[in-house]
Amino acid sequence: MNVPNALTLLRIFFVPLLVAALVSEDVRLEIGPVSISNHLLALLIFLAAAFTDLLDGYLARRWNQITTVGMLLDPVADKLLVSAALISLVYIHSVPAWMAVLIIGREFAVSGLRSIAAAEGYTIAASDLGKTKTATQVLAIALVMASRDNAGLALWAQVALWGTLVFALVSAGDYFLKFWSKLDESIKARRRTELFQLEKERQKAAMRAAVTPKQRNR
Repeated sequence: MNVPNALTLLRIFFVPLLVAALVSEDVRLEIGPVSISNHLLALLIFLAAAFTDLLDGYLARRWNQITTVGMLLDPVADKLLVSAALISLVYIHSVPAWMAVLIIGREFAVSGLRSIAAAEGYTIAASDLGKTKTATQVLAIALVMASRDNAGLALWAQVALWGTLVFALVSAGDYFLKFWSKLDESIKARRRTELFQLEKERQKAAMRAAVTPKQRNR
């Protein structure tokens, strides 16, 4: 197993640790003179996991270690991390449930569109809107976690959450338009091929019909 794939698996390993840290009630980790709350610990775990997302992609491209396993695991790890974080934050009443449902639903809807497009032979690359959504999403979740111990960040956390929701919906619409365009092109190309084949068959049938009377006259 190469390093990028190991980092992706590490991100998946972080998920249960993140959930445990978030849903624990007033647990503190004492490291010498330093006392770390469960919310701060969850924030550190989440940021470490988000960093592995950046690092594994960078290393895979730099070292030319892009593999099929990595391409399959990476989006799964991302969605597990974000979904686990949002659901846990809903559980502790830090994020509205309807907002989490929309953001998580968008992730799986876009993944479904990409899978269908791939089955048709097309690849829908990540757009700038999608990348902005991802960055805003990480920032929003981190701010919400940090606001549990620092009430002064609560307003910024809410602003970032709303920004994430807006970018999530707008980028989903952008992906849908790209998907529809590719699908429409695919259907039109397939229809043109079918019409071309039908025309060839019609011409062959007409030629056979024209040859048969000549043979009979002989």
